[in-house]
Amino acid sequence: MPLIEQTIVDKIEVVGLFKHVQVREDRQIVDDATDDVRSRGNFHRYVLAPGDDLSGQPDDVAAIANAVWTDEIKAAYAAHMEAQSLV
Repeated sequence: MPLIEQTIVDKIEVVGLFKHVQVREDRQIVDDATDDVRSRGNFHRYVLAPGDDLSGQPDDVAAIANAVWTDEIKAAYAAHMEAQSLV
């Protein structure tokens, strides 16, 4: 009964004025012979902001980010971040 660890993206949410993309991954332990999931619920979360590098992201995460991060959203977020750094 060899066990393997696999990570799946189980939730992608778009939140806030600047369309941040929140990603939740579930790190699962799976029986390689039967594909039975032996352990789940070991979650890891991260957030992507408009303009972040999407290389290395899963295809579905990148597709959602590219769909919601319009040029207007990216420009507004960049202006917001610049205004924050001036304070």
